[in-house]
Amino acid sequence: MQRYFINESLSDDHQITLPKDVAHHFVTVLRANEGDQCELVLNDHQAYQCTLIDVEHAIVQVQKQLKQNAELPLQVTLACGLPKTKDKPELIVQKGTELGVTEVIFFESDRSVSHWNNGKQNKKIARLQKIADGAAEQSHRNLIPQIKYLPNLATLLEEVQADKKVVAWEESAKQGETSRLAQMLNDSHPNEKWLAIFGPEGGLSEQEISQMKTYQVQPVGLGPRILRTETAPLYFMSAVSFATELNH
Repeated sequence: MQRYFINESLSDDHQITLPKDVAHHFVTVLRANEGDQCELVLNDHQAYQCTLIDVEHAIVQVQKQLKQNAELPLQVTLACGLPKTKDKPELIVQKGTELGVTEVIFFESDRSVSHWNNGKQNKKIARLQKIADGAAEQSHRNLIPQIKYLPNLATLLEEVQADKKVVAWEESAKQGETSRLAQMLNDSHPNEKWLAIFGPEGGLSEQEISQMKTYQVQPVGLGPRILRTETAPLYFMSAVSFATELNH
């Protein structure tokens, strides 16, 4: 069943007039008729099953609240050093959303080759946010991840608050460290906020690793293989899902 996110509250009569873009997709593109159903996630982050009762005015009647919640037990922020090509941020956002991420932040790392100047930032973030919106609907999320840009690692460490902070560092993998992430996930609690930091293609610099130690960011390995910049965040999200959703 098609799911949409709309910034509306549940009214007393439980009727909702669909926004123009949602109405166009549901009524015009999908050719919905009276009696057809969809799912709406309202601004309370709850999903509701709805029935179309007025095609001309795109009005739906809320039938019931859906009990399932597709959100991860942890609130995960992925912070990624800017990759070289535009398709990699799009992949991270789309697949990260499907895997349950709460927020994705792109920042300029010491070794980032790509740079988003002032003229590009808003346009790129808007496009990535649209990708997150669509992926959240497709994967039946209860919230849409927020996509952001920060100019450097220092700003990221100052502004982003989290209960636990980790960095995927290739040296940890080279040295055979394989258990720290598993131990941290095993000790996690529902609704904890996690910040996971990933470098660009060239990796993170020694200076950046030292800088993160000041903020109690724990270096972790993601297995014995060296992962690409777009693969590591998705591996991490899969590990979180396995540890907190499937391994119980």
